[in-house]
Amino acid sequence: MTTLTGERPAAPDAGRGRWIEDWRPDDERFWNETGKRVARRNLAWSILTEHLGFCVWLLWSIAVINLGTVGVTLDVGQQLWLTTVPNLVGAFMRIPYTFGPARFGGRNFTIISAMLLLIPCALFVYAIENPDIPFWVLLLIAATTGLGGGNFASSMSNITHYYPADKQGLPLGLNAAGGNLGTSVTQLAMPPLIVAAGLAAVGWVWMPLVLVAAAGAYFFMNNLRHATSAYTVKEMAAISRRPHTVIMSVLYIGTFGSFIGYSFSFGVLIKNQFPGIQAADYIWLGALIGSVARPIGGWLADRVGGARVTFWNFLVMALGIVAVWSAVDAGSWPLFLAAFLCVFATTGIGNGSTYKMIPAIFKNKALEGVDPGDGEAVAAAVSSARRTAAAAIGISSAVGALGGVLIQQTFRISLAEAGTIVPALLILAVFYTVCVVLTWAAYLRRTGAARRSLAEAGV
Repeated sequence: MTTLTGERPAAPDAGRGRWIEDWRPDDERFWNETGKRVARRNLAWSILTEHLGFCVWLLWSIAVINLGTVGVTLDVGQQLWLTTVPNLVGAFMRIPYTFGPARFGGRNFTIISAMLLLIPCALFVYAIENPDIPFWVLLLIAATTGLGGGNFASSMSNITHYYPADKQGLPLGLNAAGGNLGTSVTQLAMPPLIVAAGLAAVGWVWMPLVLVAAAGAYFFMNNLRHATSAYTVKEMAAISRRPHTVIMSVLYIGTFGSFIGYSFSFGVLIKNQFPGIQAADYIWLGALIGSVARPIGGWLADRVGGARVTFWNFLVMALGIVAVWSAVDAGSWPLFLAAFLCVFATTGIGNGSTYKMIPAIFKNKALEGVDPGDGEAVAAAVSSARRTAAAAIGISSAVGALGGVLIQQTFRISLAEAGTIVPALLILAVFYTVCVVLTWAAYLRRTGAARRSLAEAGV
């Protein structure tokens, strides 16, 4: 097996923990002989690091309702800020984190991003052990957990380089699901830990796990030489203005924005709409179901196409929100829970399908006008498409996370102004319907002289 230049490629497994100079996942023989094994190893450690990032990101969403136990008294507005600021910081951190793997190498930046998680954990312990610190200091400490939110972008942009374009749905879904599960793990595991060991334990518990993740990345992950041509800020800005980047960012608000927005808000909504129900018993279910559903969305997208899955998924999301609306009107807790968990499942499926779409879109566009018989031109186009897709993934993930903040605020304003979440549900149902139309118009509608949709072209 040789490269296009006639040189024998370096064996990726020999470069374990180092740089891989030659990487061709779209070459079927290369993929089956060596690529698949190396990709899976890198995926496994990427999932662990991203999972811990989400766990740390969500620390204050659990801690804020327990601050009274350590002598910290906050009003409702201050409590909301302690959960909103980490979300905002995590969203913005996704942009620079997207540059990380390309600038430093995927393995190297995974080590860096893991070790950075020690900062918010240590500061959390400091804050809990010093309850008299000013609120603005508490807010800054909470903001550092946004580093965990940034991990998603670097992890996803790195893993997209490891897999063939037609097999990226499932691994990207698994990678993202592993991270998203950190939301559910934090919400499920931290309350009993607080009871058993005190609030400071919420910071201490993640530190040894972070060190394990960093060590695993050091010994078992790789850097891909071809993936280290980093975009400049100017180039990233140009990519952010591309029509498909904008469209996919909007769709990602509907999927991941919904997932993270609902994850932060679910307990508050349960407590507000059904005060007799113990929200802590159910709050973790939504994030768990949404996370588990994510690789299913990627798996389905690999088989029937990301655009088709996304179209039908948004339709079900809109109907699910209508069902939540009916449950609120009827005061039915079983219907409310079932409908909301259905919506959580669709956020996960949509997350998986949209992330399958992004690499396929840019590969399709890059190959337009390229002679299929010109191997070097095809390889160059595919390589360029991977870099563009990695950048678009980072941009879309940042916009999607900001969408979670918008959903939180939509519920807050709805409750403050109308005393019910019905107006918020109406807005969300309309938004998901817009996403249905947008997906059809951009990817399922047949256009051009060939009367062929992007979905029929593999998107």
